[in-house]
Amino acid sequence: MVAPIALILPLIVLSAALTIYGQMSGRPSLVYVFKPLTTVLIVIWAALLPADPAGRYRLAVLIGLLFSLAGDVFLMLPADRFIAGVAAFLAAHLAYLIAFTSVVPFAASPAAFAVVAVIVAAILFGLWVSLPAPMRPPLVVYGVVLGTMAAQAISQGIVLKSAAASAAAVGGLLFLASDSTLVTNRFARPFRFAPLAVLGTYYAAQVLIAASVMVTAL
Repeated sequence: MVAPIALILPLIVLSAALTIYGQMSGRPSLVYVFKPLTTVLIVIWAALLPADPAGRYRLAVLIGLLFSLAGDVFLMLPADRFIAGVAAFLAAHLAYLIAFTSVVPFAASPAAFAVVAVIVAAILFGLWVSLPAPMRPPLVVYGVVLGTMAAQAISQGIVLKSAAASAAAVGGLLFLASDSTLVTNRFARPFRFAPLAVLGTYYAAQVLIAASVMVTAL
């Protein structure tokens, strides 16, 4: 399995780069091909990495990645499928939360939860006036779930102190950064390099969370 795993990671990087290039250069055909392909490659990579075959950690991460793939498709369609995309990623974060609580108890680090709660509250407060009224309730729910996932990932990293657990912790934080940037660009302050900022942190987050399946490697 070493050779296929070694080959997949560069393909992920290349596909992600083509997705970002397609988004920034206004070439939707590149985005339609390489955006879902990048996530599919991450799914394959996560499935091949060494992990406890009987554990639910990898299964939950794979389910989260598949929900993320659905979210990718919804968000790249020409029609406005933003709420559908939010719902898909909400399900993805719940799957990741299941993974992160399968090894370490929920809220094992109250400090991590407190810090992330302050960050999420600050982000929502800063964006509140820019959000359309109908979008506020779903985005609050999404923010709470995303923050909980990130905080639990950090808790896992603090408790286990392993490279794989640390990967999940950084991945959770990057996901928070990516989604905050996406919402800022969409509703508050669009900026030119948003695709690079949003997708760069997003794919890094997904790769790191996928890599964390090795936390259960025998």
